[in-house]
Amino acid sequence: MTLSFSWLDLWSEVRIASFIWQAVTIAASILLSLLVSRVVVHWGSAQSRTGIVEDNQSRLVLPMLWPIAAFAILAASRMAFLKWQAAPLLTLALPVVGSLALVRLVFYLLRRVFMRNGNAGGLLLAFEKVFAALVWLGLAVHLTGLWPDLIAYLEHTSIPTGRHQTSLLVIIQAIASIGATLILALWLGAVLEERLMKVGTIHSSARLVMARAGRASLILVAILLSLSLAGIDLTVLSVFGGALGVGIGLGLQKIVSSYVSGFVILLERSMAVGDMVSVATFYGQVTQINTRYTVIRSLDGIETVVPNDILISGAVQNHSLSDRKLRVATQVTVAYETDVESILPKLIDAVRGIPRICQDPAPHALLTGFGLNGLELELGFWIEDPENGKGNLLSLVNRSIWRVLNEENIRIPYSQHEIRMATGAPQSTLPPELSSIKQ
Repeated sequence: MTLSFSWLDLWSEVRIASFIWQAVTIAASILLSLLVSRVVVHWGSAQSRTGIVEDNQSRLVLPMLWPIAAFAILAASRMAFLKWQAAPLLTLALPVVGSLALVRLVFYLLRRVFMRNGNAGGLLLAFEKVFAALVWLGLAVHLTGLWPDLIAYLEHTSIPTGRHQTSLLVIIQAIASIGATLILALWLGAVLEERLMKVGTIHSSARLVMARAGRASLILVAILLSLSLAGIDLTVLSVFGGALGVGIGLGLQKIVSSYVSGFVILLERSMAVGDMVSVATFYGQVTQINTRYTVIRSLDGIETVVPNDILISGAVQNHSLSDRKLRVATQVTVAYETDVESILPKLIDAVRGIPRICQDPAPHALLTGFGLNGLELELGFWIEDPENGKGNLLSLVNRSIWRVLNEENIRIPYSQHEIRMATGAPQSTLPPELSSIKQ
């Protein structure tokens, strides 16, 4: 089916009744496509809990969906018109709506891949403007009938590439094929990751491994496919592969070690997103496990990027590997005349009603030692949410202990130091022979 048309045929069609029917068909096709697109988006938003269409993606789907639906309806309408008479107005509308559908489809794919937190970056917006300008420029060249001349010019204009001559048309086709396949691969990788992250029956580490491996595989296939479409012999990549292997072996050891360590961490499940860990001097919650590094967010909001090879080669304390419960303790010193047997149960009762403190295992109080200033007591308890921090909870516990000590008139001893003052004239401690020399 060709989309070319004659402006003279279009002008002659203005004077007959079929022009009205074609205009009505175009308007009805656009209205029907808008209606169908809104119904589909509304249904998808209603099914967002099952992962069909997310609510935050609805505003991206509608601008992309209705031009595609309108193009399909117009194409079917044009085929029906051509059985009885010419349809130059529909032939004109098809490339216009098709160009709009292409622009909106590329915008949708790019924003699904590169847009973060609902905001498009400046580079993405600039690329979208350039792409839209190229598409509309190509449409203008097509409508003016200059498209065959442009194709012939690009085909006969060659650029020297080594010992060979490559036409501009081949170069543009290669760039277009590489860009299209990469965008499609990135989009499929993003969709695959979203779907895997919603599968609750698979461990989070395994889901991350499958998502990362799937995206890397799709990108590799897209690059190889695009090179084949561009007419590049894949056997020339053997030299590049050898050089890359030497470079990895010599200069990229740490990076490759981090990447391999990332997959090892995810596969052996020694650490997962949400765990509370201690690595070297860092303590916090694991928020991201990427192929090269892991992000640990401390309780004061500071995020630390730790290379994965450090997590493999060094010791890591995982406070929530098999059990998320964490023991917390606070100490207090009381006077030696304190009745320990009566005060320990009261300290336990004082913290039983505090939120976040587990009752199984229950809080416990211990006499841990005999200090220089008094008896050293410890009140220990367990919590199930260490990611929420311990500062506020310890403050509540210490205030409860202070109230009990005040109610029981129990004295907290102060640190005491004995100072002795020497009286009288200081006496020489030098031996007689040295004293005579000094005189």
